[in-house]
Amino acid sequence: MRKTIVVAVREYQAAVKTKAFIISIIFMPILMGGSIVAQYFMRDRVDTTDRKVAVVDQTGVLFDDIAAASATRDQEAVYTGEGADRRKVRPRFVFEKAEPAAADPGRIAFDLSERVRSKDLFAFVIIGPDVVDPPSEPSAGTTLAYYSNTPTYDDIENWLRAVVNEQVRTIRFREAGVSPDVVTHATGHVPVVSLGLVELDEHGNLKPPEASNRVANILVPIALMMLMWMVVFISASPLMQSVVEEKMQRIAEVLLGSVSPFELMMGKLLGIVGVSLTMATIYLVGGYIAIHNAGFAQYFPGHVVWWFVLFQGMAVLLYGSIFIAIGAACSDMKEAQNMLTPVMIIVVSPMLVWFQVLKEPLAPLSLALSLFPPATPMLMIVRQAVPPGVPLWQPLLGVALVLLSMLVCVVAAGRIFRVGILIQGKGATVGQMIRWVFRG
Repeated sequence: MRKTIVVAVREYQAAVKTKAFIISIIFMPILMGGSIVAQYFMRDRVDTTDRKVAVVDQTGVLFDDIAAASATRDQEAVYTGEGADRRKVRPRFVFEKAEPAAADPGRIAFDLSERVRSKDLFAFVIIGPDVVDPPSEPSAGTTLAYYSNTPTYDDIENWLRAVVNEQVRTIRFREAGVSPDVVTHATGHVPVVSLGLVELDEHGNLKPPEASNRVANILVPIALMMLMWMVVFISASPLMQSVVEEKMQRIAEVLLGSVSPFELMMGKLLGIVGVSLTMATIYLVGGYIAIHNAGFAQYFPGHVVWWFVLFQGMAVLLYGSIFIAIGAACSDMKEAQNMLTPVMIIVVSPMLVWFQVLKEPLAPLSLALSLFPPATPMLMIVRQAVPPGVPLWQPLLGVALVLLSMLVCVVAAGRIFRVGILIQGKGATVGQMIRWVFRG
C-alpha cells in the first residue's frame, strides 16, 4: 500500500506541476464556452452596410406598406442612442420598387438576378398577384418569392415574411368588413408564467411559489455534465500515452524492479483521481464565485456537489483503468490510438442522449440510460440537477453499479497491465487481452 501511495503522489505532483496542467485549467473552459462568449460580445458587431432589395409587387398594394414598415424598423432597430451618441448597429433594408421591362416572369427574374450578380442589388422579391385573394388551388401567384445568392443570410427573408403576412391579413379583414383591432384583441395570446410548487414555511403558512428560471434549470445540468466530461477527458486519457511512453523508453522495466504491476497501476489511477478532483474543485469554486458575484447564487447546485465529486472520482477510475490497459497492451502510440476509438465512443455516448434525459429526467428511459454504468456519472448528475431531483435510491443504485463496473475494470486492467507492460514489439490483439483477463 505504501508503494502505491508513493506512486500516486508522484503521478499527482508530476501532473499538477506542469505548465500543461495550468494551461488546460485556464484554456479548456474558454474552448468549451468560447463560442457562447464570442457570440455574446459580437452580437452587435455586424456588417451595417445597407441591403438594397428590389420588390416586384404584382398585387399593386403591398409595396407602400413594406416601405413604411422598413422606415419604422430604421427608427426602432437600426439606430441606437441619441444626438452625438446615435450610431448604426444593424443594416438598413432599402426597398426599391422594380418596374419590369419585360412581361415574361422568367425574364424579369433573370434581369434582377443579373443586378444581384453585379452587386447593384443584395436580393429581390417577387410578390405573386394572388397573395391577397388566393384561389382554392395554390399556385406560383400565391407566393412571395425571395431571390438571393447569400442563402445563409435570412434576416431580410424572415422580416419580409412577417411584414407581408401581417399586411395581407389586415387587407383581408378590411375587405371582409372586420376590424383588425377586434381580431387582434380576440386572438391575443394569454401569457404563461412558470412557477414552482406551493409550500409551507416553518410556521405552517403558505409560501408564494417562486418563478421558475428555465434557463438556469437547463444550463446548470449541462454545465455539470460538460465539466465532468471535460475533467475525465483531460485527466484520464493521458494515462494511455504515459504507459506507452514508459514501455517504449523501458522506464516501466526499472519501475517494476521496485513495485508490483498492480501497485504501479493503482498508484497511477489514484494519482489521476487526485488530479481530476483538483481540477473539479477549481472549476466548482470558480463557478460559485462567478455565480455569486452575478447575483445568481441560488442556482448553484450545492445539493449535488458531493454526488458530483463521488461520480467524478469513480468515472476517472473507470475510464482511467481502461486507458491504462490499452496503453499496457500496445507497443506504440499508433496502435494505442486505434484501440482508443471504441472507448472514446463510450465516453462520448452520454452526449448523444443528454437532451432527452434533461427534458424528461423522471421518465423510465432516462432512468434506464442513467443506470448504464459507463454513462451513469454524467447522466445521473444531469437528472439530479434538474428540479425536483430524483429519489435517493436511484443515485445510490447508480453508485453501486458504477462501483461494481469500476472494480471489474480495475481488476481486468490489472491483469492486462501485468502481462502487457513488459511485452515489446508487437502489440496485443483484443482476443489476447481477453485471455489475459481470464487467465492472468
